Amino acid sequence: MPETSGDGRVVGDWLGEARSLSAAERILDAAARLFAERGVAATQMGDIAKAAGCSRATLYRYFESRQAVQLAFVHREARRIGAHVTAEIAGIDDPGERAVAGVLASLRAVRADPLLIAWFRPGDAGLAIEIAQTSQVIEAIAGSVTGAAPDGDATLLARWLTRAIVSLLTVPGRDEDEESQMLHRFIAPLFASARR
Repeated sequence: MPETSGDGRVVGDWLGEARSLSAAERILDAAARLFAERGVAATQMGDIAKAAGCSRATLYRYFESRQAVQLAFVHREARRIGAHVTAEIAGIDDPGERAVAGVLASLRAVRADPLLIAWFRPGDAGLAIEIAQTSQVIEAIAGSVTGAAPDGDATLLARWLTRAIVSLLTVPGRDEDEESQMLHRFIAPLFASARR
């Protein structure tokens, strides 16, 4: 029997066999749309439940808090963007060039997606900065740009690179050419020296 809301509405098949993965994905997809429409900080759990077509109780079965929804969304998207960037820069052997191309590919991917760029609006950028420093985001960036699992120095470099990416998303350069020039001048040498 389908779940019903407090007012008797049917809210979808949340109790089916494949519910855990698909339900969590449905919730994250609904949250993403709200983040883009209303802003990340303004989106409440009740809004997410309604947009996902589930009750608040069901939402809390999958995510214990609004921060848990935000974190799960960012981790999912970091893995997706990381895979995209890895594929885009796969043929670049020079570490400095690979880093620059990886940052530029990351910036383009986030800026092209209204569900992602919403995180970098003035009122929401603080949340993005806080979440961007979590280990899964760092690992996705380090893996996609350096091509290796993060160790001590690689993790520090990935943390710094994450800050640079978030900075360019919140305070962009005039255009991609200017950003590319800055990245070639200041980031490429870091990766070239890290290889030694």
